[in-house]
Amino acid sequence: MRPHRFRSVLVAAVVSVMALSGTAPAVAHDAKTADHAAPASTNSLASLTGLFTERLLLADKVAAAKYGTDTPIDDPVRERQILDDVAARAVGLDPDVVAAVFRDQIEANKLVQRGLYARWDAHPDERPTERPDLAKEVRPALDLITTRLLAALQETASVRDDAFCQPRLRAAAALSAYVHRLDVLHLKGLERALPSVCTVASGG
Repeated sequence: MRPHRFRSVLVAAVVSVMALSGTAPAVAHDAKTADHAAPASTNSLASLTGLFTERLLLADKVAAAKYGTDTPIDDPVRERQILDDVAARAVGLDPDVVAAVFRDQIEANKLVQRGLYARWDAHPDERPTERPDLAKEVRPALDLITTRLLAALQETASVRDDAFCQPRLRAAAALSAYVHRLDVLHLKGLERALPSVCTVASGG
């Protein structure tokens, strides 16, 4: 699917989920409740999109830790270490596919960081008042998500290799966006996180 169409499809899917569930955004904070209403295949992919969303939300802390310092958003050395690590840990999976999925997560994270930098530059009153510790607080959380993502990729291998993966992935992403109440910036990040999930090209 073309990137510019994703947001409109995602919004439409969220509206559909709201209509079917009969719940309002103000109370849509229970991921288990939302996932329970989804088809099994969508529910399975929601394990991935939920983790993608958790990782995206951690981008806020990464940005807060780096903003106003000499630490760049782009860190090619660490990124390469992450990709090599997940490829080596991709037991039973194509390491190139796993690396591609994680490359998308890294790029999605950086997209959100850049968006936050631009927001804070334009609105100094919105700048973070605390600087999280990257080594002690943020990276251990990211490492935990990495382990969970590897397990979720293993569990969803057959669904991701299915011809209907793309629409199911969009539905799962809509559920995750709805549950976590993502703003426009994080929706763009979620869009960027998805391209390598399905291993069969969409026929549409």
